[in-house]
Amino acid sequence: MRLSRRRLVSISVGGALGWTFVGSESPFLDACLAQKPKKKAGPKRRSGSASTMSVAKDPFGKTRDGAAVDLYTLANSAGMKAKIMTFGATLTAVEVPDRQGKLDNVTLHLDSFADYYAGHPCFGSICGRYANRIAKAKFVLDGAPYTLAANNGKNHLHGGRVGFDKRVWKAEPVQGKGFAGVLMTYVSPDGEEGYPGTLSVKVQYSLTEDNRLSIDYMAAADKPTVLNLTNHAYWNLAASGDVLGHELVIHADRYLPVDETLIPLGEFRPVKGTPMDFTVPHAIGSRIAQVNGGYDHCYVLNKKLGEDLSLAARVVEPTSGRVLELYTTEPGVQLYTANGLNLKRPGGVFYGNHYGFCLECQHFPDSPNQPLFPSAVLRPGKTYKQLTVHKFSVEK
Repeated sequence: MRLSRRRLVSISVGGALGWTFVGSESPFLDACLAQKPKKKAGPKRRSGSASTMSVAKDPFGKTRDGAAVDLYTLANSAGMKAKIMTFGATLTAVEVPDRQGKLDNVTLHLDSFADYYAGHPCFGSICGRYANRIAKAKFVLDGAPYTLAANNGKNHLHGGRVGFDKRVWKAEPVQGKGFAGVLMTYVSPDGEEGYPGTLSVKVQYSLTEDNRLSIDYMAAADKPTVLNLTNHAYWNLAASGDVLGHELVIHADRYLPVDETLIPLGEFRPVKGTPMDFTVPHAIGSRIAQVNGGYDHCYVLNKKLGEDLSLAARVVEPTSGRVLELYTTEPGVQLYTANGLNLKRPGGVFYGNHYGFCLECQHFPDSPNQPLFPSAVLRPGKTYKQLTVHKFSVEK
């Protein structure tokens, strides 16, 4: 699986670190997109080389207007599985072994499409057009003002009231040497949720034999627009209880302090000497009481000149031995600790406060209104691309 992506070049602007993107070739994804769709006749399960990788498609439900929703299951020979539904391009399951070989779903999830359709806190969904917050639900682009839905107090959050997480995506199974995947596509019309331009989005989930789950994003627009995509999976490597004992490292010396509505103040603040410091391993809960309500902050990743895909974070769950390593091409990662979560699944399973953590790879919150932040503007003729890789393993 080729992981090369656009190159991140660091620049200093007004004493703050920013990035500009040069080169937009994505050979892996472009090759996948160039593949002709396979014929629909034949069995639903498609096996890879030596039948070690597979993709299965099953019906999952229907929306109120009758749109069919499907569930794709990716599997490798080690027993790892990832399940993605077409509603919201949502990751509903990631089943990985613990140190005893026991498989568990390590992402918070619901049990049926009806449960998801009734509403949920973006469990595993793709957020867009703009993941995270835009202050006062407004921005100006090329001198023109745009007003978005204020769905988070006075601010705009995760694309609005009907963002990408609430849309039905088209899907096609994709396979290649050493991986099995599903390619999701969605066309967002001009003016949807207040955003300018028609936007074509492709998101590919891929599973490899060495327990890597990658999410590959690509988009193009016919007018200047702003764009910030991420996956909003809530991880719990123990598969139950809270995540306060998970040991976390984030490769970031700085973070973005925020106001009372979680909008960045526009500065890059050092983490050293604060409860925001995860440059060395700390249990997520070791200093969470010092953070108002829990973590919901964007970290400025330590990107070097010319660096591409790089390690952003590492999480270890001591009891199960499960390890998650997170790699990304993005400049930031939002740490969110499921603050105030209170959800009871059918069957009595309960998700409470801090029962999951999110590591959302993305551009910085409110970038359209923050001139010192990396630009989130996508222009016609340019291609938006990013890659996030989740590598799962165990410590003995």
